[in-house]
Parts: sequence; structure tokens; C-alpha cells
Amino acid sequence: MDAKQRIDQLRAELHRHNYNYYVLNAPEIPDKAFDDLMRELQDLEAAHPEYMDPNSPTQRVGSDLSKNFTQVAHKYPMLSLGNTYSESEVADFYERVRRGLEGEDFEICCELKYDGTSISLTYEDGRLVQAVTRGDGVQGDVVTDNVKTIRTIPLVLHGDYPPSFEIRGEILMPWESFEALNREREAREEPLFANPRNAASGTLKSQNSAVVAARKLDAYLYYLLGEDLPGDGHYENLQAARAWGFKISEHMRKARTLQDIYDYIHYWDTERKNLPVATDGIVLKVNSLRQQRSLGYTAKSPRWAIAYKFQAERARTRLNEVTYQVGRTGAVTPVANLDPVQLSGTVVRRASLHNADIIEGLDLHLGDMVYVEKGGEIIPKITGVDTEARDGSLGEKVRFISRCPECGTPLVRYEGEAAHYCPNDTACPPQLKGKIEHFISRRAMDIDGLGPETVDLLYQKGLIRDVSDLYKLRVEDLKGRERMGLKTAENIISGIAASRAVPFERVLFALGIRFVGETVAKKLARAFGSIDALRRADMQALTDVDEIGDRIAQSITAYFANPLNRALVERLEQAGLQFSRTEEDMAGQTDRLAGQTVVISGVFARHSRDEYKALIEKHGGKNTGSISAKTSFILAGDNMGPAKLEKARKLGVRIVGEDDFLQMIDES
Repeated sequence: MDAKQRIDQLRAELHRHNYNYYVLNAPEIPDKAFDDLMRELQDLEAAHPEYMDPNSPTQRVGSDLSKNFTQVAHKYPMLSLGNTYSESEVADFYERVRRGLEGEDFEICCELKYDGTSISLTYEDGRLVQAVTRGDGVQGDVVTDNVKTIRTIPLVLHGDYPPSFEIRGEILMPWESFEALNREREAREEPLFANPRNAASGTLKSQNSAVVAARKLDAYLYYLLGEDLPGDGHYENLQAARAWGFKISEHMRKARTLQDIYDYIHYWDTERKNLPVATDGIVLKVNSLRQQRSLGYTAKSPRWAIAYKFQAERARTRLNEVTYQVGRTGAVTPVANLDPVQLSGTVVRRASLHNADIIEGLDLHLGDMVYVEKGGEIIPKITGVDTEARDGSLGEKVRFISRCPECGTPLVRYEGEAAHYCPNDTACPPQLKGKIEHFISRRAMDIDGLGPETVDLLYQKGLIRDVSDLYKLRVEDLKGRERMGLKTAENIISGIAASRAVPFERVLFALGIRFVGETVAKKLARAFGSIDALRRADMQALTDVDEIGDRIAQSITAYFANPLNRALVERLEQAGLQFSRTEEDMAGQTDRLAGQTVVISGVFARHSRDEYKALIEKHGGKNTGSISAKTSFILAGDNMGPAKLEKARKLGVRIVGEDDFLQMIDES
């Protein structure tokens, strides 16, 4: 047997053993025998790189190469489901389906609603070719390399599968992996993940697929799409997909009556707590694909499916202490420290109290027995106090602090806001680190290689105190630090250097001026053209800019009135950042859409939705998300929502196609 034949044989055998172990939970060989086969294949592939295959079992370990994700449009939009929280609303859904099908018999497929991050997988000729996140439902990030590390997702199929199809599902972090990950992060004094969904989502978007492989994600697949599916039944198609190698939930059931649905809900409302992964409800789908097409869609969700969300789980435990956290903006959040209690599959020790009004409304005392909930399996919160359990040993009343717990500055509360703030935004450590984290983020300066953990390390070592210090760093300052080799250090310094080319509007957003988000930063950059003009602007000049009100204008003038902020901007200017609009940035700017408000709807062939938003702004127009009498026109692509179409017709709003729009702005 030559090397190519043996490589093919080993790959087929290892794919089969992976399927048996991770999907069927029925291994045929000991772990050592599996490892020996894997090692033999790795050695052969290393000796014969000409036979490299991206879907080889050896590729599941992941790569430590850093990469940026690209976005692609979904062939079929990934819509969200309508939510319901009561059985009466389930009955309403059932009746709507019955009426919509004009009395025709139908079945409902009942499925568990897994609480993870949605994924779309495309297979061609039985091989995984692309994995894309949900994104905004119209387009998502390509995460194929990371998904290949998940053992329950087949790289190569077996059986009688269609030549091309898409299958969707949920990527999850099992409770066991979640608890282990948070224990590791706690030991390293890193921020804990709030829940398995956040952990799975954060892991899937990691720039290092070796990290993804180490965190032992799982996946359940729940919807098949394509032109050549096995049959008309959604349930039956998924059973066929199970035979091709996919992990399909064994807990799906078909219901023919409303009572069948209720029985399924009642059973899983309790039994879900014994599952190895997080769930937050039930999904109900009309089983027939033909009937699904007949029922159609609203603007946001299918009419043939709905999600029933379980009521939040509640637990009773003792309040021991209230501590306070300071965020990037200076907002101070009270946190309840509790006796450990089991809730929705995790041990809860802390819960958010949100603000001073919540504390006062609960009339909290140290030692109180309190009720804790996790609505939708998210961060726990205290929802009530068992006042009948109070006795003579009750501690003092909880009162919101008056000074910052980090720097001692007196707190302030702005008119109309529930939160208290530390105003010391130039010297309070959590605010300084938060400002740096905001500055380096993707939508701001987008500095590759830097993250919260690295920022904290550099801050603790005294290498950075504000964002201008980033531009003084050298490779020698970084290499040899914890988890930082020469290559990582070089990548960080290169990323910092590259950020000098980031355009003015994003630099302005990166400064973190209160109330100046991405959209406001764009408007200010275009209205004033440079940081010098902006800092000279008075209240009248600022509020003359579209959508800039008194609150934003006051925040901007207060920012530049602070000599420490002015000095920071000067240091950043000296570091070479873009503090004025360039000729290239202004090139092609027109007023062709001046005064016009545009709604974007549908899927486009020539540009992404974000690119069209940028084109509208470039030509003086304004983007908005909803149709009203003030809408000038709708830029419509394929699959425009029927509700938007109907509203546009009622209001007489013009609909403009993609090609006509490009001609309108002379960019065809």
C-alpha cells in the first residue's frame, strides 16, 4: 500500500471513529488506539504535504495563526423567531397556523431551544466548505477554521446526501466545559464568562483556532435547506441528516394536537435541568416544508415557527455583602455577593443590583434571604426579598456608596439617569483600562493582537497609563511577558503602527467622548473636518449639526475644556494619528442624497448593507431602520420583507432597486 492509499484509509477510519465517539457516544476502540492512528496520519501528512486536505481529521486541533474574519451574505436570511412565554400564546400560534392552512391537517415538530450561538454550515459533495455565523441575519462572519475543531461537526459525510445543501444549528459550550473554563479564568484573575452562550460565542470568534479546539464546544443541528432535500418533512429530513453523520437532537417529537405540544413543554420544563447543555425554551415548527412556504414570513420571523421561552428559574439564598464595580464610562454597578446556590445549571455566587434605585426599592439589608433569577439563562439578578425570614440578627441596611471604590472621588448622578458615575475619567484605573480597551476595539482603532487581558497586563506593569502610551511601546517592552513571545510582540507593534492610518471619524469615536458613538463621530468628522475645528466649536456650532443635541454638545465641550484631555489629543497627534479628514476620505463626496432619508431592506448582489449605508452617507443621505412618512425612498434588494413592502405602499414611499440606486448616485 502506497502513502496516498494509507493516508486515505486512515482519514476514513478516523472520521468514522470521531463520529462513533462524539455523535453516537459509542466508541469502538480505546483512546490510545485512536491516538496511535492519528499520530500515524500526522506523520504521513508531514512527510507528504502534496496530499494535504483541509478536511483531514488532523486539522481539528486548530492553528495558532491569527486571522481576521470576512463577511459573506447568507443564501437564505437567518431570521429570528417570535417569542412567547405562555401556553395561551402557544394556542394562539396553533390557531394562526390552522387558519393560515385553511383547515388542512398539519403536524408541529417540537424541539428543544438550545442556548448557544447560531451557525450555518454549507456542504458540497459531502464535504464541509463553509461555516458562517448568524451575524445580522443577512450576512455573517466566516468561521470555517474554528468550526472544523468541533468534533461533533462532520468534515466529511457518509450515506446518500444531496450534492449541495446548508444545515443550520447551534454551537454550544457544555456546562462541564463552561465551569472548567471559568475556574481557569478565575485562577488567572481574568473576567468570568456570564453564561455558556457568551462563552461559546466568544470562543467561536477567537482569532486562534487552537483555543477553540481546547474549549470543547459542541453542536446540535436543527434545520436543513437546499434544492434537493430528501423529502417534505422537516423532522424526516433531520433524521436523514443524522444518517449522514450530523448530531441531531434525539429529543425532537412530532405533535398532532395542541395537547401533544403542552405535554412536551411540561416534560422539558423540568427535565431540561438534567441536560449537559443550556436550553431556554422550546421551538415549534410546522413540519411540512410545503406548508411552511404557504404560511410564509413576516418582516422579522417565519409564520410557521415560534419559540416558547421557559419562565426564569428562581432560587433563594443569603445576601452577605454588596460590592461595587466601575466600568469604562465611570458607571458604578452594585454587585450582590451571595451564599452559593444552584441556578439553571450553574453555581451562582454573585448577582447584579443595577443601581441605587433598585437597592432602595428592594429595601435590602445584609443577611437578607433574597430571590435570584436568571432570565433567559443570563447574568443573575435579585428580584425580591423574603421579608418573613428576617429576624433579630439582620444586618445593616444596604445604602449606595457616595465615593468611587477605586479612586475615592465623590460620585455624581446625571439628570435623567439611574446610574451613579465616577467623574475622575483621567485617573480612575478601571476607567483608564476601559478607555484603552475601547480605543483598540474593532470598530475604533482595530489594533490586532491586543485585548483586555493584554491591556491589563501592560497596565499592571506600568507600560501604559493612557492610549498615547501605546505608541511608545517597543517589541523589547513586550516580548518575554506572560504568554507573549517574540512573534506576538511583533504583531502587536505592527498593529499599533497600522492604526496610524485609521480615518479621522474612527479616531474620534476611539477617544471615548461620552455620548459620541460611531454615528455621531461620523457626523462630527464630516461637519468640522478636523479635531482643531471641533475643539474650537461652541454649543451653537455643535447643535447646528444634524442630530447633535444639547447633551452631546455639552459632553464635547466638557471633554475639550479638560486640559488633561487636550494634552492627550496632542500626544496622539504627535504620534501620527489622523485628526483631520484626508483628501482620499473626502474624494467622491457629494450632496446627491442631501436631505433624503433612506431605509435599506433585503439582500443585495453588488454591495453589503454596511457598504450601502456608507454610500448613502457619502452622498449626503441619512440611514434609518424604519419606514415612516419622512422616508424618502427604500433601497430594496431581494427578499424584501412583506410587512415593509405593505407599509411602503400605504405611505406611498418610493422603492428603488439596487441598480437604479447606483445610477442615482453615479456609482454604477
